[in-house]
Amino acid sequence: MSNPEFVIFLQFFVGLFAAVNPLGIMPIFVSLTAHESPIERKKTAYTASLAVAAILVVSLLAGQLLLDVFSISLDSFRVAGGMLLVSIAFTMMNGKLGEEKQNKQEQSESMSREQIGVVPLAMPLLAGPGAISSTIVYSSRYPSSVDTFGLIVTIALFSAGICLLFLIAPKLVRYLGQTGINVITRIMGLILGALGVEFIANGLRALFPGLA
Repeated sequence: MSNPEFVIFLQFFVGLFAAVNPLGIMPIFVSLTAHESPIERKKTAYTASLAVAAILVVSLLAGQLLLDVFSISLDSFRVAGGMLLVSIAFTMMNGKLGEEKQNKQEQSESMSREQIGVVPLAMPLLAGPGAISSTIVYSSRYPSSVDTFGLIVTIALFSAGICLLFLIAPKLVRYLGQTGINVITRIMGLILGALGVEFIANGLRALFPGLA
């Protein structure tokens, strides 16, 4: 793997981490699994991470097809996706921990289901619109088979990282406290906002060459 490709995958990984903000979701995971035994909590963590991987891989492989079906150009999607990321970033910088990703109806429905690893953890809290938009942009920007394989490996590593964080979530949440979680969430929001602005700038530059 060449150094430029490694940088691409690293940028994708950091972008996913900022968009998903698994550290900010950990308190929600702890509260949703408070009634579960340690074995059940581990199963929920595994299920959530596998579901996130499946959702993002499908978005990676079918993203360009989706754009073609609706006759949407990549540059237009970059601008829209960038605006979405910036919107989520502002929410995170205000200290929100994920409630904006899940409406009240989804929350009430999820609490009545036994399998919370898929809903609401994997969708919409983890693999939400921001992560899916970022994945589609990268899949369309780097369509070669080598890049696609590298992006899939990156998604797998990212999902494994989510699983690890959830497994240690109770201890980590107690250690960091609400203040620590809020600080990390704001930092992730700043990174996500910068990534969103970069998406918007690249999209506008291609759509309106006179702006360059």
